[in-house]
Amino acid sequence: MPLSTGQRLLRHDRRLGVRFVAGADEAGRGSLAGPLVVAGVLLDYEALRGHRVRPLALLNDSKQVEPAERERLYHAVVAAASRISLRVIAAAEIDANGLHRSNLWGLRTVLSDLHPLADAYLVDGFRLGPLAPPHRAVVDGDTKSAAIAGASIVAKVTRDRLMRRLDALYPRYGFSSHVGYITPGHTRAVVAHGPCPQHRLSFQARAYAGPVAA
Repeated sequence: MPLSTGQRLLRHDRRLGVRFVAGADEAGRGSLAGPLVVAGVLLDYEALRGHRVRPLALLNDSKQVEPAERERLYHAVVAAASRISLRVIAAAEIDANGLHRSNLWGLRTVLSDLHPLADAYLVDGFRLGPLAPPHRAVVDGDTKSAAIAGASIVAKVTRDRLMRRLDALYPRYGFSSHVGYITPGHTRAVVAHGPCPQHRLSFQARAYAGPVAA
């Protein structure tokens, strides 16, 4: 019988042969509006058995999971994790410091927050520099490691919830549907109303240039 996605991701981390595995990932890096949300998840592979591990059977990269399943997996990851860390980096901070620098800071910080100290620190694709705990950059890590996939679920669900709250404050932009990413409707709203305080003005977006001829 083939392994489920979650079993495959958990097997990857168990093969590291250590007890505590930390993973970090972010949501919203390519978004035109809203924060960047970075999450760190610490899994204790000595404790992760039985009723704590079964709900993770369908764990996967958050981009490959439907919204209702992401919500279920969010609760499963929160229940299974020994510790979770979050950083929410606002649009104004991204404009001031740059997206890449903001992302690296967030990933370093959430990993450093996690206690007890992990035996292995895994990050989805990025080298974080000497200020971060010793870590491994795993290409497409959210499709390979349970700790990284868990962080991707936590980051994505947290960010989507925040965008739904922002939709109530800025109803003209449709944040609850596109969660800040560029869509034709989002572009039309920015052209019509101008950017709001949640928009990343440092991004080179056509919507900021004003009306576009048909």
